[in-house]
Amino acid sequence: MIVVGDLVTDVLVVHGSPIETGTDTDAAITLTGGGQAANTAAWLAHAGCAVTLVAAVGEDPAGRERVAELTARGVRCAVRAHEGAPTGSVVVLATADERTMLADRGAALLLDPGDVAAAVAAAPGATHLHLSGYPLLDARSRPGGLAALATAHTHGLTMSVDAASAGPLRRAGAAAFLDWVRGADLLLCNADEAAVLAGPGTAQEQARALTGAARHVVVKCGGAGAVWASRDGTTERVAAARVPVVDPTGAGDAFAAGLLAAWCAGAGPPAALAAGTALGAEAVRRVGARP
Repeated sequence: MIVVGDLVTDVLVVHGSPIETGTDTDAAITLTGGGQAANTAAWLAHAGCAVTLVAAVGEDPAGRERVAELTARGVRCAVRAHEGAPTGSVVVLATADERTMLADRGAALLLDPGDVAAAVAAAPGATHLHLSGYPLLDARSRPGGLAALATAHTHGLTMSVDAASAGPLRRAGAAAFLDWVRGADLLLCNADEAAVLAGPGTAQEQARALTGAARHVVVKCGGAGAVWASRDGTTERVAAARVPVVDPTGAGDAFAAGLLAAWCAGAGPPAALAAGTALGAEAVRRVGARP
C-alpha cells in the first residue's frame, strides 16, 4: 500500500482543564512524529501491512528523526528532504474530547509531482494508494496530491482519500475538492468534514450524497460510530467501541488504517468498519498519534 501526504513534528499539548488566556494552564507536552499520512502509514505497518509513505520534509534534524521513526516502525519511506525548508510542525491542543491544531506545514508544501509519480511506479507490489487530503487543500502542494491520484489511476491501483480537516476544506471549497477526488474508490471524512462536503443531514444522508464523487464513502461519527455508503445504495453502520479516552489525536488516522487494511484484504464493509473502529479505539487509549 502507498500513502501520500504530510510528515511533520507534533507538539502535543494535552490539557485537562480549559486553556486560560493570558496566564498559565497545566498541561502534559510531548514532542513526537505526526502528519495525517505518516500516522496512517504507521498504523498500517502496525496492522501488518507493507506500506510506503511518500512525503516531503526539511533537510534538518527534525526531518531525519521523523523518517528514522517511521523506518523503525516498518514503514518504507520515499521521502525527499528539501534543503532550506523546515520540516513541518503542528501544535496539537488536546483534551479527552477534542483536539485543535495550529499548523505550519513547512516542507510538506513542497510535495513534488515527479517524486510522487516515481515513488508510485517504484513501490513493490502496490495495489492501493491512500491520499491524505491535506496536499489537495493548499495550492502549493496540490499538484503533488493530484499527481498521486493520476499516477494511481495509470498504474491500476485502487484509491482512497481522507478529507483531512474541515477548516482548510471549507476554504478550498467543497465543489472543487469533490472534483479533484472524483472517481476515487473510497472517501473518508469525519462529521465536520461531511457537513462541509455534503451539507446538513444525517451521516447516512451525507454519505449517500457523496457517493456521486466516490464509489464508497465512510463518515466517521466519533462516539456514535461510523457509516459506510456505496454507490449501489447500500449502507452499513457500526457502533463505536466504548473505551477510556486519553487523547483523541490520530484516532481517525488509526481508524483509516484499520479499515483499509481489512478492506484491501477483501473484507466487506461491516468487517472493514469493525477493524477501523478497533484500531481507532486502540489509538485513543494512548498519548500521541502513532502506535
